[in-house]
Amino acid sequence: MSGVRPGPPAPRGGAASRGGTGARGAAGARPGGARSANRAPGEERALTSVAAGDRFRGEEPEHTPRLWHVTLSVSGARAPLAEVRRALEQLAHDHPFLLTSRYADDHAEIRYWEEARDLHDAAAVALRLWGEHRQTAGLPPWEIVGLEVIDRATYHQRIAAGYGPAPATPVGVHPF
Repeated sequence: MSGVRPGPPAPRGGAASRGGTGARGAAGARPGGARSANRAPGEERALTSVAAGDRFRGEEPEHTPRLWHVTLSVSGARAPLAEVRRALEQLAHDHPFLLTSRYADDHAEIRYWEEARDLHDAAAVALRLWGEHRQTAGLPPWEIVGLEVIDRATYHQRIAAGYGPAPATPVGVHPF
């Protein structure tokens, strides 16, 4: 971990840790910004994990999880169509959040909604989906060749403008 330093913990208290002009004064301050009033010079901030849906007092609604439309495209060596279909059906059974899967013998596309705080989180989950479920669902050893993650408003704007799949596109696993 980059923020952990060997040796005894940094001393607490004193004028320098409160931003004053103690023995270290401003020399201990970080370039480009002030140090936290609760940390001693050289002490790193602790990182914490936040579960989806957790909120802090005063946090604005835009920082809470929201829906993202994900399209994941995979491709690779030819595989029997029946095996590809069975694997995608198994993935949909294991994860009912999948909306639509389309497939051919050498590529597939999966569309679904993901709940995440931001685009980065939604994309990270999407990029793990195929690899993490390859063995359990019997998915072909294909690689991810495309990823699109858009917010709900953008998805609905595209549908209204006539782009993207029609809302009546049947849910399930279908050939291209």
